Amino acid sequence: MAHDDLPTAVRYLIVGAGVHGLSTAWHLAQGLRARGEGGGEDVLVLDKTAVGAGASGIACGVVRNNYFQPAMRRLMAHSVSVWESDPAAFSYHPVGYLQAAPESMREGVVQIHAEQQEIGYPSRLVEGERDCRSYLQDLFGDWQAPGITNVLHERRGGYANNQASMRGLADKARAQGVSVRTGVRVTGLDLADGAVRAVMTDRGSVRCENLVVAVGPWVRDLWQMLELPATIDVRSPDGRLLSDVDMWTYLLLQEGTLGVDPGLFTDTSGGMPPVMHVDSDAPLLDEDGNLVTDSMWGIYYKPDFNFGGVQGGSMPLTVEKAAADVAVDPYGPASPEFVVSPEFARMWTAALAHCHARFQGTRHLYRDEASGGLGCFTPDSFPVFDTFRQNAYVIADSNHGYKMIGVGALVADELLGEPQDLLQPFRFGRYERGELHPTSSSPFPWS
Repeated sequence: MAHDDLPTAVRYLIVGAGVHGLSTAWHLAQGLRARGEGGGEDVLVLDKTAVGAGASGIACGVVRNNYFQPAMRRLMAHSVSVWESDPAAFSYHPVGYLQAAPESMREGVVQIHAEQQEIGYPSRLVEGERDCRSYLQDLFGDWQAPGITNVLHERRGGYANNQASMRGLADKARAQGVSVRTGVRVTGLDLADGAVRAVMTDRGSVRCENLVVAVGPWVRDLWQMLELPATIDVRSPDGRLLSDVDMWTYLLLQEGTLGVDPGLFTDTSGGMPPVMHVDSDAPLLDEDGNLVTDSMWGIYYKPDFNFGGVQGGSMPLTVEKAAADVAVDPYGPASPEFVVSPEFARMWTAALAHCHARFQGTRHLYRDEASGGLGCFTPDSFPVFDTFRQNAYVIADSNHGYKMIGVGALVADELLGEPQDLLQPFRFGRYERGELHPTSSSPFPWS
């Protein structure tokens, strides 16, 4: 028997009250009602803590289309449309997104721009160091970073406030009749005849016809409960077979906030600037004139009144497998060792000052924020959306999650029997077939 405040059985059980779980629940309830097949009363969302308590609730909130991989670009164009469908409810700010990059990345950026035009996603490409400097100085009077030879300015996209957007999603799901139960920890799965028959929790067992796993960095734990392999064979596009590749790898996201008035970072017209992403191969010096790095580096940043400053991040750090194994709760107080590297503050503030004169001498204003955390990555660092054990749909976002608010709509359609072309390139079988996504020249693993 289930605990008296949980149903004994439900048609659709979703684990995880973050962006994917809530979006799936909302769209699934809408789809059921539109088909005359029920509604939100057939959908139950469980979360061990609270709405937005994990990765979605501490995400920096960037929403962009800027991907080298065509499949990711098409998927993100769909998700941006969902963000735009109700900016107020999602606390979404459509300020756009701008990438500035060096010559070594120009070919890839040009390709992204061309393919954005093919799918009707509005963006402007600027090429050549002189023209890029002029464009960026027109946008920011204090722009000073050398060596930028290509700029891609996306007119759509921007950022959203993490917790506010999750509350908005939860409200939409509940308005459709979905039950969202928090403080319920999944402890196991009842597998019978190759399918999931019930979900066991610390408050009882709930039978289900369909299970949706949408747990962000905790996907490894549910993967184990589904008795799926910890290592897999991966075939590269050139046919080489790599055996015993870890299915899951953890990286520590490096993000923080410069404690200045967000209004300090405006464009030359006094308006909110686009979310900025700068990649550079120029030597980076800190405010004392000491070398931070002479290797490729990259940062992203934006003024954010939700964080109370200029907020952003840089490349993640690899987490050793042994450390990840003990990270039972990567975002909770049980894992104090998973904090932003002290070196990050030095690097990120140096990079801000490298780009804008207004940030020179501000390293002392840096402060840690509840942002970043652990990201759980797949073998090729891109999502897996697929069905396992007959009736368990796994949403493994590989840390691309928050911006992809529209994945839930597509998953809901698939659960209702309508395969989605946008999700096809992200099936688990691509690893065996060698159908991996192309790799960009960006220093970020998710670009």
